[in-house]
Amino acid sequence: MLFTQPQFETALQEVTAQVSPKILLPNSSQLPKIPLYLFETLPSTNQTLWEILVEGATPPTLVIAAQQTAGRGQWGRQWQSEIGGLYLSLALTLKLQANHSSQLTFCSAWGIARVLREYGIPVFLKWPNDLILKDKKLGGILTETRVQQGYITQAVVGVGINWCNCPPETGISLESFCQDQPSAKITSLAIVAAIVLYGLLAGYQFSLEEGLEKLRLFYQDLLYRS
Repeated sequence: MLFTQPQFETALQEVTAQVSPKILLPNSSQLPKIPLYLFETLPSTNQTLWEILVEGATPPTLVIAAQQTAGRGQWGRQWQSEIGGLYLSLALTLKLQANHSSQLTFCSAWGIARVLREYGIPVFLKWPNDLILKDKKLGGILTETRVQQGYITQAVVGVGINWCNCPPETGISLESFCQDQPSAKITSLAIVAAIVLYGLLAGYQFSLEEGLEKLRLFYQDLLYRS
């Protein structure tokens, strides 16, 4: 079973209180109110969110599912999406030069990793979009965009995180890691979802305020080196 909307809102309040504002969102108490769509099962959170936007929803909008039957990964790969993981997509409105599309993946991955580290999870980043924990894949990011006249005007950022699902041999479960590490402070899937949302918003805001070059430097500080 997925968490409820009130449980998610409580988790988001907890994350906002936990994360150091000076690191990410100075005005974190003013997080935007984001419409949330919760599903037990769907083909793809990214696909469903695009459909919701076509029907008239406006970004920012959030879709979360307990399971995907046709989850998408980088380069057209299928993302294993069993029950127990987090499958989340966030829609954003922006104006970004199309040739800077990688900035969205940079800031999304960095923001999520940075918040996870605030919770005692020593996550690293593997180019271009993987979250690495203890030399294994914890999660991944897929960014899809809509371009008009050379500018990205809408984006959907999809994130998959292994929580209590059984990951492949190359993956790792965040819940198992937290149970073995007293310093890790994540206790529920709702907290994971709140961390991811906060990280996405914070990473994007950081890229707007500090610029792409500074973001790249911060991203490189967390690069995984096997």
